[in-house]
Amino acid sequence: MIEVEVGSIAPEFSLNDYNKQQVKLSDFRGAKPVLLVFYPFAFSGICTGELCQLRDDYSSFEDKVQVLGISVDTPFALKAWADQQGFQFPLLSDFWPHGEVAKKYGVFNADSGMAVRGTFLIDTDGVVRFAERKVPGEARDQEAWKKAIAEL
Repeated sequence: MIEVEVGSIAPEFSLNDYNKQQVKLSDFRGAKPVLLVFYPFAFSGICTGELCQLRDDYSSFEDKVQVLGISVDTPFALKAWADQQGFQFPLLSDFWPHGEVAKKYGVFNADSGMAVRGTFLIDTDGVVRFAERKVPGEARDQEAWKKAIAEL
């Protein structure tokens, strides 16, 4: 499995958001750090809890970093979930080729066909400043990446 480590250049990607608008990692280069939040599936319990916590805390870091949520769900499922939960940040679909971006970041579980929980903070030069991966069923401690944002 590929491992994206702190200090490495983040792999480039281009994915559609829930409005079928293309979002590229390079769109943010030189402008704003990016927090990539990979999660298994929309509407699942732990994922909903984590992204709702992001939503509820968003005002405390939205001026410092661009949050991009990524899962293997279709844009249609992501749109329904975003509308239901009121997410203010883009949710990107890594549906096809299935899990391609999650694979680049080393967070794709081929046995279950989903991304595992992975969080990557990428600075304006495209360098990974924080990286974590969680096993299925294990929630993230959001204080870890918040600390990394504060240190940028």
